[in-house]
Amino acid sequence: MDPWTAPRLGSLTWTPAAERPELLAAPVAAALGGLAAPAWVAEIDAELADTAAFTEAYGVPLEVSANCVVVAARRAGQTELAACLVPATTRADVNGLVRRHLGARKVSFAPQDVAVAESGMEYGGITPLGLPPSWPVLVDPAVAAADLVVVGSGTRGSKLAVPGAVLAALPAAEVLEGLGRPQVEAPRPAPAAPADRAPDDRDVGWGERPEELSAADRRYLEDRPPHWSSD
Repeated sequence: MDPWTAPRLGSLTWTPAAERPELLAAPVAAALGGLAAPAWVAEIDAELADTAAFTEAYGVPLEVSANCVVVAARRAGQTELAACLVPATTRADVNGLVRRHLGARKVSFAPQDVAVAESGMEYGGITPLGLPPSWPVLVDPAVAAADLVVVGSGTRGSKLAVPGAVLAALPAAEVLEGLGRPQVEAPRPAPAAPADRAPDDRDVGWGERPEELSAADRRYLEDRPPHWSSD
């Protein structure tokens, strides 16, 4: 794909980002001059900036979108902010790989107000372009290898399309194998107990509870240690 030719992604009209600075957050616009290839911008409805709504509304494949996640890493009484750029089909391995890579005691998603204030960008539009130079920018290899990646523009009113190699070449960027982990479906809730069963039938493991318990049965239940189970 020729990086100098406007992309065809979904129903959007893409123009050189440098020609539309009003669609970008100020730090993003300032960072464009240091890129090795052009970034492209498309105006969108700000209410549709979240990835799922965006892909559905504009027909941009989820596979070409990437999410930029801001995390707070705590170590030795200090907190460091970092960004993780992963395919939208995955989630960042924040508590495992990211924590170990940053040498942190604990890593969590940065509070919204902190991420906005420190990046100078709108929440939901934060992008790796134009982040503070002290922030590590961790990039998944799939993002780095992509011809074009759709990311935020620093605002919710537009999206950027940037070659993956350009994102991986940002001064603070580091490609980190295994950063994006497959999405895990939420477990289905356990079926409710039948209405004619006592609440603790399955805990006791006896099946149907008789109408009246014998004295021995009552004593057995009352004396049962709290950690007992019938596996």
